Amino acid sequence: MTAPRVHADLQNLDDENRLRLNCAGTRQDLEWQGIELREGMVLTLYTDDANDEGLPDELLAEGIVHYSDTEKCWVAAIDWQGISHASKKPGFAAIGTNFSGARPDLDNLDAQHDKGTL
Repeated sequence: MTAPRVHADLQNLDDENRLRLNCAGTRQDLEWQGIELREGMVLTLYTDDANDEGLPDELLAEGIVHYSDTEKCWVAAIDWQGISHASKKPGFAAIGTNFSGARPDLDNLDAQHDKGTL
């Protein structure tokens, strides 16, 4: 089974160099997908980035979820050496982008679908 794909801010780190899973994009993705975080859960974390030509090419990392009593929030331990661009992953499509390369507004998905802008 593929790990759920969730947005993360790769600069939102705790003192143990783990990603805090509390930014707005993360909360939106979790809610939209109906994901409840739990200890030991594996996630594919992504953040917006671009390739050398300036085209969208998300950074991806696998993370293991833990609850931080110190931070009072969920965090993900990732292998920082394992981060790579989506284009480097075999068979991995840039999910979450439309043809313009922009990430859809998750609050207005139905309206975007009806207009044909997704």
